[in-house]
Amino acid sequence: MNFSIPEETAEIIKGIIQFINKVVIPLEQEHHNLLFNERNYYLEDGRRHPKVEELRRKVRKESAKAGYYTMFGDPELGGEGFGPMTSLLINEAIGKHFPNSKLIEHVVIPSPFTNGLTPVLKGLRQELKDKYLEGIGSGDKQLCFGLTEPDAGSDVWGIRTKAVKEGNEYVINGTKQWISHAHYADYCMLFAVTNPELQAQRKGGITCFFVETSSPGFHVDSVIPVMGSLGGDATIITIDNLRVPEENIIGELDQGFGKAMNGINNGRLGMSGICIGSAQWALSKSVDYSKIRRTFGKALEEHQTIQNMLAEMAMDIYAARNMALHCAWKIENSKKTPTKEISMTKAYCTEMMGRVYDSAIQIHGGMGLSNELQLEEGYRRARLMRIPDGTSEIHRRTIARSLLKGDLSF
Repeated sequence: MNFSIPEETAEIIKGIIQFINKVVIPLEQEHHNLLFNERNYYLEDGRRHPKVEELRRKVRKESAKAGYYTMFGDPELGGEGFGPMTSLLINEAIGKHFPNSKLIEHVVIPSPFTNGLTPVLKGLRQELKDKYLEGIGSGDKQLCFGLTEPDAGSDVWGIRTKAVKEGNEYVINGTKQWISHAHYADYCMLFAVTNPELQAQRKGGITCFFVETSSPGFHVDSVIPVMGSLGGDATIITIDNLRVPEENIIGELDQGFGKAMNGINNGRLGMSGICIGSAQWALSKSVDYSKIRRTFGKALEEHQTIQNMLAEMAMDIYAARNMALHCAWKIENSKKTPTKEISMTKAYCTEMMGRVYDSAIQIHGGMGLSNELQLEEGYRRARLMRIPDGTSEIHRRTIARSLLKGDLSF
């Protein structure tokens, strides 16, 4: 294995950093009071302020023009088709250099399977691709991923939203919960049960539909404020007699489960990269602070306890980074998807970020608890990372099942 960053990827990272410094950071500085004061950032109902959405849309479109917004999209959809290794390294760089931006994550680069040129859209009929892909790829239009329900999170086979065929349409009824960006999305990839018998056997029976969110019967009921915030991206949706043309089925009837998982590995590697990069930022802050803060007549860096904490943080980051690099290499060089390794990487990297930020806050003492240094924001974010794209417990179950089936390779 060659652990050096490929030249093409290094150039992309350099270009993205320049793009962010030239386009995004000036916008954040100009609108600092709007973006970094939650009382201004969110409305009373928990939605982002329309001016914030306007800024995010502006960045998306600029990123699309520069080629970054679509670089992980499938070439069939008009993307560049870059893979997990590039996703990992680019997200690491973003996390390391811009850990607490409001206009970067899921904006400069969209979530690789729930927004933008997600591979799920490969299942669209050509006439729908012709109609919708340009707006999605340009960053002008947004998607949301309508899968999770109140009683179906980690176990997606438990969804209850039903789609019943009537003539050339499907009538859909149900409730979705924890759906990111639905209150801003133009379109939804909506999953519903079309064959209860197959669903009960966990052999199919779930279908994915492409839906315009402005359609009668599609209602975003409310926003779910998340840990320490006045609002959030997650929403609750009610689907009430929503009529969807048969031609809006994405892929094949009853085979939506595969669509739900298509592209998720890139997302997990990207999330791992963000965690690794952000943890490096927190370690760097801690090293710098240990040199200037004095207690009991000497600098923090001279205390063995602090030295041990810094060393533990570095060991954790090193282990996570090399695990993720090896996992990305395996994905790109193996005929079979390394499911066990992907789960190990996602679980370890998200948990690692929490441990590193916990130590960073402890090293900074009272200052670490303040909002000034942005460590507490990173700590909250680290806690959130352990749930999306599969909880740590679900990933441990996946790992154990692989081991018990005889996959003891590393």
